[in-house]
Formats: sequence, structure tokens, C-alpha cells
Amino acid sequence: MADRPTLDDIHAATERLRGVAVRTPLVPLHAYDGSADIFLKLENLQPIGSFKLRGIFNAVAALSPEQRAAGISTTSSGNTAQALAWSGGYFGVTSRSLMPENAPESKIEAMRSYGGTPVLVTREHLFDYMANHGWNDEPYAFIHPWIDPVVMAGAGTIGLEILEDLPDVETVFVPVGGGGLSSGIGTAIKATKPGVRIVAVEPEGCCALSQSFEAGKPVSVTCNTICDGVAVPLVVPEVYEILRDVIDDVVLVSDDDVKKTIKRLALRNKIVTEGAGALATTAALQTPASSRGKTAAIVTGGSVDPDFLAAILTDPTLD
Repeated sequence: MADRPTLDDIHAATERLRGVAVRTPLVPLHAYDGSADIFLKLENLQPIGSFKLRGIFNAVAALSPEQRAAGISTTSSGNTAQALAWSGGYFGVTSRSLMPENAPESKIEAMRSYGGTPVLVTREHLFDYMANHGWNDEPYAFIHPWIDPVVMAGAGTIGLEILEDLPDVETVFVPVGGGGLSSGIGTAIKATKPGVRIVAVEPEGCCALSQSFEAGKPVSVTCNTICDGVAVPLVVPEVYEILRDVIDDVVLVSDDDVKKTIKRLALRNKIVTEGAGALATTAALQTPASSRGKTAAIVTGGSVDPDFLAAILTDPTLD
């Protein structure tokens, strides 16, 4: 089982991130349909446009100078790679990330723009690398995006901020891919206010956590979704054990409904988000207010391909 972050670890992460990560606002969803009790945690406003900066920077900052000097490395579909490259630039060290060759070009170029080196491989190679700990044969300081408790602790700072800004929150919706975000937020909230419900959200086309919970053990699935940020076809055993303890429910949403939320957030709230970033809001909107109460939804990131966004905004079927 993976080491779990403690509440002290999450508070320590808050101090490491002070002056680096944005303490993002929690804003009301623009609503006229009875959803006025949904609040959006805008992690798309981080310097790299994603919550990933919190966990990755926290982990890089926790390394010794000698470890960082060897260069830092991770695996990513895009946002973690950007966070690593940004952190590498902050500390003046080299960074690289294995990325699926079909990752959005905008995310690949964003990593390069921050000074990082994307290493494009097939998804099969990427998940084989993860399953067999390919980083053990490399000189770099590897930051694991899913099971590193220091990464989880960085993500957990989001949970503490939600409790400070919305102390009467009843339900928090969190997108889940590899599970590090849900593990961190769930740990922070359950350790502080255990009565708050944590709902994990997955796209219907990539629902490894839902299938794993149903099977009572980690399983792998086939992924086909526009939500590339959570397109992880497995829940590793270490993370499964944590999520089993901190997640109260898993909700699935369709890609079409995610597109509708992307359009709604852009036109009503003036918020640009990617597919994964709209998952939590989509699930909150589909859950009766009587079942969720006062709600926080994590808008995890805004790294969306411009042409894809334009197609959604001009599609009348998504109104």
C-alpha cells in the first residue's frame, strides 16, 4: 500500500506552495436553474492552467538539491508535464516527461514552452513503463503523478482551501484519473471534516475506478473519451486502497454532457476549461440539490485545444 499523506503533510505543502501556487477562488456557478448552491474551485487559474502545479511543485521542492540536479522526470498526458517543466524552470534544472504520442498538441507545445522535453511514446509503452517502474533504470529524479504521497499532499491543499472558504460545504465533486487528486483532497477533508461527502467523477468512456469499486479490486478498462486529462485505464493498487477509504461515491458522465458544461462555463461564467476540468461541474449539475446540498466542484484545468473549444462553442446541439 502506498504511503499516505497526513494532515501535517498537507499543511507543510501549503507552506511550500505559498507565493508559488495561486490560492484559487471559489466562485458561484452562474445559474438560473436551481444550481445556485454549486461553487467552482478554479484551478484553471494556476500559472500552468491546472491543479497539477500544486502536487508536482511540492514534490520537486521536497527533493534535495542533489536529487534535483540530476534532472526531474514524470509521465503525463499533458498537465503534469507542464507542471514539471514549470517547476524545473523555477529551480533551474532540466525536466522531461513521457507523453502519449496522441496527447493534445497544445499540451505538448506548452511543456516545451516552459523549457521541458516531451518524450512521445505509444500509450501502451507509457502504461508498461508505469506498471514496470521503468524509471528505476534512469538517472532522473522521478515524480510519480499518482502514488507519491508528497504529490497527493500538494493536491490536498485544495481541500483545505475549500473548507476555509465554504465551511458549510456538504459535497465535493472531484475528477479522477490516476487518483492522486482525489486521494489528496479526500484525505484533507476527511481528516478535518469527515461528514463532507467526496464524490469521484469519471467519463463513461474511461471508468477504471467505478469498475474497480464494483469488482472489489483494481481492474483495467479501455479508454475512449474527450477527457484526456483523466484517460487513465487503471487504478493502481496503492491508490485504490486510499480511494476506497476516502471516496463516498463515483459518478459517471457522458462526453456530450461534458461538452455542454464546457460551453456553459465559457459563455455564462466566462471560464475556459478542458474536458477533464468540466467533469466535476457536469456531475454536480446532474445530481439533485437535495442529494448533494451545498457543493464544491473542482475545475481542474483549462488546457483545451483552441479548435476543439471553438467547435463546442459554435455547436447548437450543445445548448
